[in-house]
Amino acid sequence: MATIMTDEVFRDVAYKAKNGADLVAGVDEFLDQVTVLPPGEWDPSIRIEPPKNVPSQEKRKMPGALDDSASHSTLEKHGGPELQRTGRLFGGLTLDVKRKAPWFWSDFRDGLSLQCLASFLFLYCACMSPVITFGGLLGEATNGHISAMESLLGASMAGVVYSLFAGQPLTILGSTGPVLVFEKILYKFCKEYTLSYLSLRACIGLWTAFLCIVLVATDASCLVCYVTRFTEEAFASLICIIFIYEALEKLSHLRDTYPVHTHSKLDFLTSYYCKCEAPTHASNETLRFWESNRINVSGIAWENLTVTECRYLHGEFQGPACGRDGPYTPDVFFWCCILFFATFALSSFLKKFKTSRYFPTRVRSTVSDFAVFLTIVIMVLLDFVVGIPSPKLHVPHAFKPTRDDRGWFINPIGPSPWWTVLAALVPALLCTILIFMDQQISAVIVNRKEHKLKKGCGYHLDLFMVAVMLGVCSVMGLPWFVAATVLSITHVNSLKVESDCSAPGEQPKFLGIREQRVTGLLIFALMGCSVFFTSVLKFIPMPVLYGVFLYMGVSSLRGIQFFDRLKLFWMPAKHQPDFIYLRHVPLRKVHFFTAIQLICLVLLWTIKVSRAAIIFPLMVLALVFVRKAMDLCFSKRELSFLDDLMPERKKKLDDGRNEAGEEEEESQKAMEAAAAASSVQLSVGQTRDLEIPKQSSDRTDPSEIIILDEMSQTPVWKALTLKTETL
Repeated sequence: MATIMTDEVFRDVAYKAKNGADLVAGVDEFLDQVTVLPPGEWDPSIRIEPPKNVPSQEKRKMPGALDDSASHSTLEKHGGPELQRTGRLFGGLTLDVKRKAPWFWSDFRDGLSLQCLASFLFLYCACMSPVITFGGLLGEATNGHISAMESLLGASMAGVVYSLFAGQPLTILGSTGPVLVFEKILYKFCKEYTLSYLSLRACIGLWTAFLCIVLVATDASCLVCYVTRFTEEAFASLICIIFIYEALEKLSHLRDTYPVHTHSKLDFLTSYYCKCEAPTHASNETLRFWESNRINVSGIAWENLTVTECRYLHGEFQGPACGRDGPYTPDVFFWCCILFFATFALSSFLKKFKTSRYFPTRVRSTVSDFAVFLTIVIMVLLDFVVGIPSPKLHVPHAFKPTRDDRGWFINPIGPSPWWTVLAALVPALLCTILIFMDQQISAVIVNRKEHKLKKGCGYHLDLFMVAVMLGVCSVMGLPWFVAATVLSITHVNSLKVESDCSAPGEQPKFLGIREQRVTGLLIFALMGCSVFFTSVLKFIPMPVLYGVFLYMGVSSLRGIQFFDRLKLFWMPAKHQPDFIYLRHVPLRKVHFFTAIQLICLVLLWTIKVSRAAIIFPLMVLALVFVRKAMDLCFSKRELSFLDDLMPERKKKLDDGRNEAGEEEEESQKAMEAAAAASSVQLSVGQTRDLEIPKQSSDRTDPSEIIILDEMSQTPVWKALTLKTETL
């Protein structure tokens, strides 16, 4: 009896009941909502944990459950004020500047934090290696016209300017694969037709910068509203998978540089040797090399040459301890594997140290913030102590162009014919699509609503700064840089702000991102000064940086809804998490949506690794049309749950608020209608037809009801009584 009277809904019914039928209906409704635990099916000594969120009782107050088919019936787009077309020339850029100007100085004050220092140290090491590696690949593709030194200078200049004046400074600039493919094709074309590579490249870069500024002037960034979660996640997933794949691929390539003798016999180790000899059948290339360098082959003591000297003179390695390209190197490859996987494991462990049970909160938070930097320091010290000669990071020593026949400023016309200036417009159109898609999709991912950014964003301002620096880098003969998806996601994740946990077992709540310009500014400023720190950077093993790449790729996959849905294929229904889309969309439709997204991802990967990689941005653009065609297979309501930008928790909260508001309104209308009907049909003395026994003579109100007597009249109670009599 005490339990039923503590229920808010039944208590309200009991107080307002006009007759016994109202009270009986209230008892029936209460028993329908009660969960009964039989005494033989559970242990009373075990404490039942209370729910994290008490469900709303508003739905019980209305006659019928509200159908939520009207909720989320429209597909949500990126409809913020920054993506609305102004209709004026440079109108969007002007609004971006006005939106970001009031926050400019606070962007520097908010950067004065220990968390920002940890983010800067981590991302500096994470950005250095791909920039130098990209420069090295460019050097091989362009015969040294653009190499590591130019890549470092270009990244530093573009990154510093972008961090200072961009609309979203959380975005990190980097190099992209399609740009490298374009550079290879362009250099090959110039070599075949005897054109100046750097001059033609400068013309293409200036045209591309001009076209990007035209897109800014016409508010073309508003088209980003058509890039939904479907396209974002396919693009982000592909970049993350590429990071993971390339990290593993670079590790496997170390086996070619440091070969392993897998079938050696330990008892014959004393007889193993590998020496350098003159080639028995010298190729034409080798003969030309000897002739051009005036090398006397017969006067060389080949057996006394080092490995480097033997390779330089095009000698051959002979002996049972020789591999395909040189002598076997014991321990190096396996030590690189240990460094690689240990870096990934230790980074992941230290990042989760914040939720550990040991040490005070401040210590755990500091260790978590500096997780990757501490891992790099530990691995460098371990590599130094062990002493195995693992490959190290190589940074240019002198601040000068790689080739002596070029300077820091390139004439766009140069020795090339005048018509090449106009012809450069054709490849510039493709480069414009490439820059626009890479920049804006990465910006959309950074600016997601689930990141709870408070200072706004600026798509037009971001593209304008990229265009300006693209033109500057083209004139100076430096690589082009655009928003890097994985580095940007990693930057955002490293700046997450969470609540302090006070109660034991309480999980921290995500509060937002520490929005500032300091980390990006310091990363790229220090990158430009790296030529002066070669004495320190030369101790960093490359496998450690490869392990950092693996960590960034894996950590960036967390939070992508596509991978959460992908795991549902092999997960029984009873073990599936409580995702909001599983409440409102049939599971077969969820699997169908995921399968389409997976097919698109496989196609993107196929194009990315093929010779057609230069059209990769066009294929990303095609995903927008694929998504539009999916309107024929899914309803608007289903797409609103599967393909939008609202985070899961926020959406559930909004769901509850919308339903509660509608239920409360319907309940109010129902109560008003019931009151109006009862006022017509019932009078105050109508209850005299009811034969209600009285317990005492002092009761004067005939409408008073004995609950014990009324409970025996409920259908549930009668069914139980009947069952007992039959037994």
